[in-house]
Amino acid sequence: MPAESTFDIVSEFDRQELANAVDQTAREVRTRYDLKDSKSELDLGENELTLTSDSEMHLGAVRDILETKAIRRNLSLKIFDYGEIQEISGGRVKQVVTLKQGISDELAKKIQKLIKEHNSKVQARIQGDAVRVGSKSKDDLQSVIQLLRERQEEFSVPLQFTNYR
Repeated sequence: MPAESTFDIVSEFDRQELANAVDQTAREVRTRYDLKDSKSELDLGENELTLTSDSEMHLGAVRDILETKAIRRNLSLKIFDYGEIQEISGGRVKQVVTLKQGISDELAKKIQKLIKEHNSKVQARIQGDAVRVGSKSKDDLQSVIQLLRERQEEFSVPLQFTNYR
């Protein structure tokens, strides 16, 4: 039996599921009667998604469809960080949506502090954009996972638990 059991706390999303949600949204926008002539477009980049349309109202409708499709594909809405709506040429509007992935240093410190307050037998170490949690007792690790799941709404990104050993 290993001396210490560990798991990693990460914040990731399935890129293929996001691409599928964007594709489904674009298809629905092209076929919906109220959006058909709005010239709405979705452009998925490496770390951002650009929404363009002919009015803020149509942009809001596209955003709602995107969120619905993302939820159906088990993607958290916390991965979307909506920027300001900007006017572009031709009376059109644009909104850049940053895709959040990874745990920031300040959030990692907050998680580390929360774990320390809850259970002093558990070690939480920050490793890049993840937090590794280790303990001799698997029960302690399970209680940390339970704690973080219960307090998920406090965090600005969705959390996943990987590499449980």
